[in-house]
Amino acid sequence: MLTTPARILRPRRLTCGLLVSGFLTCLSLPATAQESTAVPPPGFAECKARLKEQAIEAGVSRNTASEVMAGAEYLGRVIELDRRQPEFTTTFADYLNRRVNDDRVSKGRELLAEHEQLLARVTRETGVPAPYLVAFWGLETNFGSYFGKMPVPSSLTTLACDPRRSSFFTTQLIAALRIIDEGAIPADQMEGSWAGAMGHVQFMPTVFLKHAVDADGDGRRDLWHSLPDAMMSAGKFLQSMDWNGDYRWGREVLLPDNFDYSLADGRQLPLAQWRDMGITDAFGKPLAREPIEASLVVPAGHEGPAFLAYHNFRVIMGWNRSEFYAIAVGHLADRIAGAGKLQNPPPVDAPTLSRENIINLQQALKQKGYQPGEADGILGPATRSAIRQFQASAGLIADGYPGETVLAKLGIQAAQ
Repeated sequence: MLTTPARILRPRRLTCGLLVSGFLTCLSLPATAQESTAVPPPGFAECKARLKEQAIEAGVSRNTASEVMAGAEYLGRVIELDRRQPEFTTTFADYLNRRVNDDRVSKGRELLAEHEQLLARVTRETGVPAPYLVAFWGLETNFGSYFGKMPVPSSLTTLACDPRRSSFFTTQLIAALRIIDEGAIPADQMEGSWAGAMGHVQFMPTVFLKHAVDADGDGRRDLWHSLPDAMMSAGKFLQSMDWNGDYRWGREVLLPDNFDYSLADGRQLPLAQWRDMGITDAFGKPLAREPIEASLVVPAGHEGPAFLAYHNFRVIMGWNRSEFYAIAVGHLADRIAGAGKLQNPPPVDAPTLSRENIINLQQALKQKGYQPGEADGILGPATRSAIRQFQASAGLIADGYPGETVLAKLGIQAAQ
């Protein structure tokens, strides 16, 4: 038996009560359609006419395309949300603590037991363990409590007629019309996020068309009203990205003193090699010598938790391209399955950086001869690589994290 398995944690039965206090959901509440309408820009009617013909050419019935496009409205609020850039970045502590908390874990365990038979069926057919399915459900819609209130045909028409990402949203709009055409949901009931994500698991229309299934046998793929359809569709989507049902997403680990944090650059190494470097599980026990590869992730720098991420971590990022999101899904799944909190929680006093702070950081690094990429205010791989190089040259721990010392040495002041 493995002492510290890389394989999945199987859920165990737990007795736990729901906490009385509420928790923050991961969804921001958009304005309603009535609050969001605005005077359409010039050419909007002509754009709708073009989109209708494109949809018909793509195989949507003329009746559906005509009726839905005739009712599609311009939603100014959608453009506002598409243009909005967050003023401040979210620290890992704030991101994780808002999404993985005692209330959500307790509710997830309750739903895991309530829908045991359904989830077991999904696991048999897709290989995705039940705690992960519940974790995605919890992060996407707070277990189905909020799907979004925007009329999807109007949102997507608004975005398709906007030049910024017209091609992408035209494709999504035509997919949405095909979903209506097949009878999955009436047009006036197709509601979702401002960008068109829909149902319990917030599928975009193109993902819906490719991966949604009718699991309850009623003849419709209904991700809004049918939990069997939603859970099986989520499992099929993850299966299509090569989910490995034999292993976990990753795990929290402890790093030895004087560890070379430059290794946390996305490289994948055999688990045995990480073990030989002195990395242990979160309780100080040796890692298993499993024949898998892993990458090291330190989302809050050397003062925060460290994780070894396995193949399924990358699968989760195929759903949402955010390391924070992937860790949150994995950790929430672990907690729902019966695991405890992180042994080394992220520091809550980490500096909160504005986009202007990050742009200044990128410019300062470039002035010193490093290559952080475009000064776009985004802490991407190139910027983190440049930070690591700067830290190494300054005799600092090269974890690629813009902590207070790095900011001070580059003359950047951030809010706490």
